[in-house]
Amino acid sequence: MEETTTFQGLGHLFMTIFLYGFSAFIVIPVMTDVSMAAICPGKDECSLAIYLSGLQQVITGVGSLMMMPLVGSLSDKHGRKSLLTLPMILNIFPLATLAYSRGTTVFYIYYVLKTLISIICEGSVLCLALAYVADNVSEGRRASAFAILTGIGSCAFVCATLCARFLSISATFQVATTMAILSTMYMRMFLPDSDGDNNLAAPIVSNEKLSSALLEDYPGHKNRISKVIRSVCEMASLMKSSVPLFQVAMVSFFSSLGEAGLHASSMYYLKAKFHFNKDQFADLMIISGVAGSISQLLFMPILVPALKEQKLLSIGLFFGCAHIFLLSVAWSSWVPYMAAIFSLFSIFPHSCMRSIVSKQVASNEQGKAQGIISSICALANVISPLAFSPLTDWFLSERAPFEFPGFSIMCAGFTMTIAFIQSLMMGSP
Repeated sequence: MEETTTFQGLGHLFMTIFLYGFSAFIVIPVMTDVSMAAICPGKDECSLAIYLSGLQQVITGVGSLMMMPLVGSLSDKHGRKSLLTLPMILNIFPLATLAYSRGTTVFYIYYVLKTLISIICEGSVLCLALAYVADNVSEGRRASAFAILTGIGSCAFVCATLCARFLSISATFQVATTMAILSTMYMRMFLPDSDGDNNLAAPIVSNEKLSSALLEDYPGHKNRISKVIRSVCEMASLMKSSVPLFQVAMVSFFSSLGEAGLHASSMYYLKAKFHFNKDQFADLMIISGVAGSISQLLFMPILVPALKEQKLLSIGLFFGCAHIFLLSVAWSSWVPYMAAIFSLFSIFPHSCMRSIVSKQVASNEQGKAQGIISSICALANVISPLAFSPLTDWFLSERAPFEFPGFSIMCAGFTMTIAFIQSLMMGSP
């Protein structure tokens, strides 16, 4: 009976993540075109768009760096479901803004709103979902459960991107807004509290009074915030004292730095070199998403018991490096499509790192530990645009010191290589 309840809870969590991911992913293929149409209409190269994207990433990363450990720690105390509510509600507003209009003025309103809200929302839903899974799944099955969660996200990515491929830009944002609202309603109505939530003294939120409960727990209660900060510092000390946790932290930082560099540069690079538009971006993402879904839902549950997380981590990082280096030297428009197939293996590290971390901490510290890893990824997202946005702009412009449009992407590949080398030095988790 208890296993059935747990299975149903995970099923509702997976559906929540699918709906939320769909709303977030469906707008990705169109954002480059929307941004450039609002800022630099009629152009295939736009320095301002690149720098605004980088600035947003820096601000979001700094905010996430501060917020993720706090959100994770509060979820250990007040429950995963309660903390999920806030970012899922806030996520609706930027999407609704562009669903209303995509003119220059409205775009800048969206830009400010999205940047501020992403400080809280960026990564928090995934972080809390991972902690929820850790609450309800035994250690031996946790890596497979994390892989399924990631696979559900990949399925949402594929479905959303496929829809974006055939929808108009205005319809895309309308659908995204509707799905964001639906995901929040579904989560509040059907997702049960996790096993860890049942032992809480008092919830942070009720269905009726989310805002007032949050205000009671944050401003004016400096002692509570100080306790949370101290607990985060203790977890950081644990990262240093525990060799596996420290190694995962290093791998997480450099792999996230490489991924962030790739994502910050690749779309502008492909648009400038091969004149890609939203349809080509969508096709590329569909290939990558399908490969990632197959990998996480079918391969990972089979390979984890046989090879363990550490070996799969190294394999995934190796193919991640290959993907980035191949894309950086793309000589034809079909090469990015071939490189996207490497997502079949390059998606391994996400689930593997989270599983290794979850096995190193107690059950009442899962949210805090996942939050720390998320904050490390956020730190990489802060550093990445500072380095890669100027490089991307420089080597896509006529001012480039030599002809190599993919130079910034190759530099991202070097940082991923550092993560790969570090993973080879790790012992068994």
